[in-house]
Amino acid sequence: MQNNTFSGLFVGQNLVTITEVDSTNNFLKEALANSTPLPDGTVIMAEAQYAGRGQQNNKWNSEPGKNLTCSILLKPTFLSLNHRFDLNVAISVGIIKALQKATHNDIKIKWPNDIYFGDKKLGGVLIENLVQGNSIKNAIIGIGLNVNQEHFPDWVPNPVSVKQILQRDYDLKALLSDICGSIEAAYLMLKAGNFEQLKALYLHNLYWYNEAHRFKANNAVFEGTITGVEKNGQLIVSSGGFARLYNFKEIEFLNKHK
Repeated sequence: MQNNTFSGLFVGQNLVTITEVDSTNNFLKEALANSTPLPDGTVIMAEAQYAGRGQQNNKWNSEPGKNLTCSILLKPTFLSLNHRFDLNVAISVGIIKALQKATHNDIKIKWPNDIYFGDKKLGGVLIENLVQGNSIKNAIIGIGLNVNQEHFPDWVPNPVSVKQILQRDYDLKALLSDICGSIEAAYLMLKAGNFEQLKALYLHNLYWYNEAHRFKANNAVFEGTITGVEKNGQLIVSSGGFARLYNFKEIEFLNKHK
């Protein structure tokens, strides 16, 4: 295990690098459960993660030493539970801003917080909130990004990596440093109560926003347009003159290659 720091105010100031771990989110949860004193903005980065998880316990595939598999500990005690999706908004905006700068490409957020380049998945986020009363005591932000991996198993849907976009390797620590700085900037906007500004950035960078596409919900395929996201995170899709709300996993995006 090795400690380094980045140049931000607090995100990444305590950086712990681990050779191998089941999941960086689990590592942080266990440390918190054992009352290990960890400052706000602590980052756990794993060179290899053998039980990485995505949303709904989906597996996350990652070649050791090739990608970013990390978790950030934030302590958003200023945030009430009814603003929990705003944390997701801020984190997503922070990550894609850093990736847009790194790749010089239009990286998008696929609702609620996958990271897309074109119709391919570049990465994903898993946020686990530890609640106390009506506020979030600790938020564990798990981030998985394909950086230098070029070959993926057949079961991984639509993968793409930074290397495939740029046609060259990218320094993992440099990318993590940029992501930490960008997340910190968005998080400070959140702390200042700039919810509408963050939401506007989220929608501006939302995959398929205001575009007609095919979706599947309740075993029916239909054409619809994403017109917004509710405060609680539900996706608003308009179809046939009606706007409907969807929770995560209630609607499927039918990409053209399917």
